[in-house]
Amino acid sequence: MKFATEYLWFNTSRKREYINITDKVEEVVRNSGVQEGMVLVSAMHITASVYVNDAEEGLIQDIDEWLEKLAPFNINYRHHRTGETNGDAHLKSLLMHHEVIVPITDGRLDLGPWQQIYYAEFDGQRRKRVIIKVMGE
Repeated sequence: MKFATEYLWFNTSRKREYINITDKVEEVVRNSGVQEGMVLVSAMHITASVYVNDAEEGLIQDIDEWLEKLAPFNINYRHHRTGETNGDAHLKSLLMHHEVIVPITDGRLDLGPWQQIYYAEFDGQRRKRVIIKVMGE
């Protein structure tokens, strides 16, 4: 079995951003030489997420508005007693999850016709990373 590990680094210009990383993950898979297996893509920070969804017009804005309704910024979160002000970012990350596993078939990501892999940042403007771990034959 082969394994390959690479990291993507992000330092977003806004607090919340959604970045399509499909091409970068595909490149890591291609360079790994794995033909059949899986790739784990995981945010290594508790205020960010990795998810799979369609790359359709307006969907990111809909997701962002939905998350803000479910976990709005609120200065009264108990977590803020630690001196942090990112309680909502932790909750948004829980809703979107921190990782995905995608199958690899014939050396390529085996996604649905419109599916893409996204990195979602909920407490940006500082350096963070994502691990890409390819496993297979």
